[in-house]
Amino acid sequence: MASSRLTSLALLFIALSVAAQAPTRVRGSITAFDGKALTVDGKVQVLLGEKTEIVFTQPIALSEIKPGDFLGVTSAKRADGTLTAIEVRRFPKPVSPGHRPFDGRDDQTMTNATVAATLQSASGRELTLTYEGGAQKIVVPESASVSTLVPGQRSQLVPGAAVNLTMDSNRVAQRIQVSGSK
Repeated sequence: MASSRLTSLALLFIALSVAAQAPTRVRGSITAFDGKALTVDGKVQVLLGEKTEIVFTQPIALSEIKPGDFLGVTSAKRADGTLTAIEVRRFPKPVSPGHRPFDGRDDQTMTNATVAATLQSASGRELTLTYEGGAQKIVVPESASVSTLVPGQRSQLVPGAAVNLTMDSNRVAQRIQVSGSK
């Protein structure tokens, strides 16, 4: 009995340690950057390390997206279940394929998947995305941001630029996705 309690406590400790090490996501605008640390929205300071990956969102036309491309699409979920894209990002390689709630919200989703088809219909532009175990049809309004991810540089980390980053428990950025000024 004491042995099973010790095992349970050890497993709980391991689970808490892993949770404490989970990356934290930060979104906002850069308000300052001194070459080593950036400040997001005037309140969150994030350090850049030697292994920090920087990617830039290069705007492209939706017509440049073709079947076989791998996308990350952030969508709003309408009451009828229809997904409407907010952001469409073409990735150079597959990253975390699947369909899931975005940031724990029921009204937003993230779909990382391969383009099976693109369609221009009377109801608008539509993408069909497939991933192991499923597929999603997503309407892409003219207002949606459409871009491709390309290698970024520290010189793109300027005040006013939008960032979406993950940082570790030491506040060191693991990956920074930077876009032009808002």
